[in-house]
Formats: sequence, C-alpha cells, structure tokens
Amino acid sequence: MDEGHRRVTLASWPTPLEPAPRLAQALGLEPDDLWIKRDDLIGLGGGGNKVRKLEWTCGQALAEGARTLVTSGAPQSNHARLTAAAGARLGMDVVLVLAGEPTGTAAGNLALDGLLGAKVVWAGAVDGAGLAAVLDRVVAGLRERNAAPALIPFGGSSPVGALGYVDGGRELLAQAPDLATAVVALGSGGTMAGLVRALGEDRVLGVHCGAVPDPGHTLGLLLTELYAPSPAPREPRLRLRLDQVGAGYSRLTERVAEAVLLAARTEGLVLDPVYTGRAMAGLVAAVRDGDIRPGDRTVFVHTGGLPGLFGHQEALRRAAEVLASDTV
Repeated sequence: MDEGHRRVTLASWPTPLEPAPRLAQALGLEPDDLWIKRDDLIGLGGGGNKVRKLEWTCGQALAEGARTLVTSGAPQSNHARLTAAAGARLGMDVVLVLAGEPTGTAAGNLALDGLLGAKVVWAGAVDGAGLAAVLDRVVAGLRERNAAPALIPFGGSSPVGALGYVDGGRELLAQAPDLATAVVALGSGGTMAGLVRALGEDRVLGVHCGAVPDPGHTLGLLLTELYAPSPAPREPRLRLRLDQVGAGYSRLTERVAEAVLLAARTEGLVLDPVYTGRAMAGLVAAVRDGDIRPGDRTVFVHTGGLPGLFGHQEALRRAAEVLASDTV
C-alpha cells in the first residue's frame, strides 16, 4: 500500500518495552523471555492502540477538509473515547454513534467521552447493520448542515488506520530484534494486520476477542490492501487463537478473569476484561499448548483499555469478590 498519506502527531514515540520476569516464570517461561510493549502508556486521552491508527485516519480527514470526526462502537468503545480525544487535540468536533440506550449514568469510557467534549447519538438495540444505518444517517445530516464530517471506521481499522501498526511493528522490531512472537488482542483487525505487514505472519499471534464475526476474513481484506499495489507474497498463514471469546464479546470468562488477576499479582499490570485480558488468556494457553516456548523472545502488546474496566459491571463484581476474599 502506498504510504504517502498525511499523518498527524498525537503522541510521543516510541512507547516503552518492559520486562515481565515474574509473569514469565508464572507461565513457565524463562525470566527474560517475556516483555510488555506498553501502548497503554500512549499519553492521549487515557492511552491505547487506537492512537496509532488515529494519527493516520485523522490525517486523512484533515487532508480532505473535514471539521467533524464521526465514528461508531459499543458504549464502552476505547476507539470512540480516543476519537473524542483526538478531536479535542485537533480542534475538531466529534460525534459518536453508539449501540444501546442512555442509562442516565456514565462510567468508564463513556464518562471520558463526555469529558472530552464528544456528542453521543444512541442507536438503540441494533445489530452491526443497524448501527451502520444510523451512522450513515448521522453523517448525511452533518453534511446537510455543512459540518464537513469525516467517517472514521469502526475500531479505526481500515488500510489507512492499519499503517499505524506497520509503524508500530517496525518500532517494536527495533527494540526487540530477536522477537519470536508478538501476542496481541484481535478486535476489529487493524492492529494485527499492521503488525503482520511489518513483522510477518509467523511472528504475530492474534487472540480473537469477538468484535468481528470472521477475523480471518477481516484480516485478509486488510492485508490485501496493505500489500497493494504489489500482491501479497502468498496466502498468509495467520496465527490466530479463537478459543478465548467464550459467551460473547462483552462477557467475562473464567480464564480471562484468571489471566487478569495473574498479570496484576505478578507485575502490577492492569488489563481490561474484553481485549487485553483475552489476549493474556491466549498467551497463557499458547504457552500451555507449546505454541510459545521457553527461550524465545515473546512480547505482549498491551493495547490499553483501562477505562473500559470501570464500565464493565461483571469485571467490577469479580474484583469486589476478590477483594472480600483477600480481607485479613
């Protein structure tokens, strides 16, 4: 893909790469095997992987003369929160089209959406197609009012947005040239696609989080565009774990709860129950299955999402139970 797109700077780079020796040993690895790529420490709006994508998608929007950013997602969307933050940084209006109904209270990402100045349009109880239809109506209305809207794709995951993680993968490789496996949550696909383009499919393990129905197909489409105008060298053999979704995208599983607790108790590393918690559960399973082995350099890409923890009632209930059981 031609990378001659406009990019805006929304953060300071590179993000840190930190060792996780106690977590490594708890998983059965050697102390120096496991490192954490801290994309949760990106400064804008509470941090997270979406900032890398927004540098490119917002750059494209500005190049096209946009004054309003519009995107969609779930009520606790990290991408929506960071789109709101990017709009504040760039002096642009932001409209978020979110699935569901207002509850009268705001927590987690939703509280930050309001703090950052975004306007929220509630789409009601809709599926993906229904959400897209509401989004189209909102964008059309903004055009009629001459608000110059730019549609930022779901999760920021477009070929342009994925360029952020082509850069991110190169940054990681400069920090860890002996990298064997980068483990990352697979949501809307752009983060993993960019990493695969930069690192090769053999060095990226994506843990499906349930955000899209067919992650392999989604990744394939993104990678085709990322390799364009040259064809991809061959059909990619993607490393995917599909075993951590459980009962659904927003549902906390026992394995994810255990992985979140393990990371917190060994490294003081806080994960969210939807994305990074699932990715860590996938890492635990990959070590158990022998897909990740002692002696190999493994990097867990921490994609952020902390505010979502405070908007996830099931995770908060579990945290309260743990706190009560640990009382002296």
